[in-house]
Amino acid sequence: MKTENTSGLSLKRKISDAPVLRGESSNMDDQTVATPKRRARIIAVSSGKGGVGKTTMSVNLAVQLSKLGRKVVLLDADLGTANADVICNVAPSNNLAHVVAGRKTIDQAIINAPGGFELIPGASGLAQIANLSDFERARLMQQIKTLEDTRDMIIIDTGAGVSPNVLGFLAAADEILLVTTPEPTAITDAYALVKTLSRKVDMTGTTRNGHVDHPGLRILVNMVRDEAEAKVIYDRISAVCKKFLGISPRFAGHITADPRVQLSIRRRKPFTLESPNTVASNCMNQLAHRMDRHATEPPSAGLLKRMAAWLAG
Repeated sequence: MKTENTSGLSLKRKISDAPVLRGESSNMDDQTVATPKRRARIIAVSSGKGGVGKTTMSVNLAVQLSKLGRKVVLLDADLGTANADVICNVAPSNNLAHVVAGRKTIDQAIINAPGGFELIPGASGLAQIANLSDFERARLMQQIKTLEDTRDMIIIDTGAGVSPNVLGFLAAADEILLVTTPEPTAITDAYALVKTLSRKVDMTGTTRNGHVDHPGLRILVNMVRDEAEAKVIYDRISAVCKKFLGISPRFAGHITADPRVQLSIRRRKPFTLESPNTVASNCMNQLAHRMDRHATEPPSAGLLKRMAAWLAG
């Protein structure tokens, strides 16, 4: 798909020009009322490189949050190489490509996934879905916004790296869960993602000791021996972010390396359902409880306002 020239074109105009399907709202302004409605918290799960278990983390986090009684929808936005449906062993009729094309609403693409959460499947093997224009990205954000009043949490499994699609989804999130591993390339690429994001998105937070403590940016270290190893990896990334970017991401937790995680992927079942009593599943349960506590914090600006600010920048 060709990327359109967006110079001088506001997000509001882009979305208002988009075809409105049944169930879509054409009003792009966040409504102001005396008592604001509580909206879903948006968690974007991302990584600097592929192969670090990002989608596996997204799926199992959705499972565990659902176990806590939260109404969760997982959007597989790893555009072009989506595979959350494979991990969940479901065969969707509709997917994100139909939503982006305007042929289906996002509600029509939702399917029930094992563990009690809802899944919006992505599309694989389509070059055009992997290269959305600002217009298409804005239309998709408009569709995601329709879910905010009826769900507790929206988890967005982004692609890896620093593409415009990835940065756009990260800009729209209340919280970013950055997944990495002890591999040197994963650590380096995690920092590269934070660096690029800091140039594109308002990383405002609480200033402490000359750096910004950013509550919405959290590091999850996957495939480690224990928490001690994870803390070493986190400290390394955090120190570089503080020194060169003035940003201090927070520690989200760790997931231990476990061959049963890989086995569950081959069996096409979330590992927290396949092997609920393992150390890895316990780690994921702890992460879910942490993210659930964060969900009580007031969400930041509305999704479309954040997206508009990103496009304007």
